[in-house]
Amino acid sequence: MFDTVRQKYSNWVSYRRAVDELSRLSTRELSDLGISRSDIKFVARRSMNG
Repeated sequence: MFDTVRQKYSNWVSYRRAVDELSRLSTRELSDLGISRSDIKFVARRSMNG
């Protein structure tokens, strides 16, 4: 049970870190990566799955 909680927390931390890092990029930098601001959460969530 604790391993599941720990894994979920670790996944959440990774997701938040990705969102925070992508949010710091300028709109131009995001555009160069093919990402819009509205896609940040989707991209961060997708990156956790592979």
